[in-house]
Amino acid sequence: MNVDWTGAQWYKSSHSSGGSECVEVAFLAGGMVGVRDSKNPTGPALVFTAGEWDAFTVGVNGSEFERG
Repeated sequence: MNVDWTGAQWYKSSHSSGGSECVEVAFLAGGMVGVRDSKNPTGPALVFTAGEWDAFTVGVNGSEFERG
């Protein structure tokens, strides 16, 4: 999949402590969503469709990924 990263604006969670140990998210053209490690901003990024991202965020908000 070819992704156009031109003009991507990366965001950290408002819950971030301000350090560099966070993930960043960019909302891309065509409804795609990019996710990268803030410690390595020039490294690889994951790309999700809008539906995949929505399913993930619903799971996070619903505590689907809680340990134990």
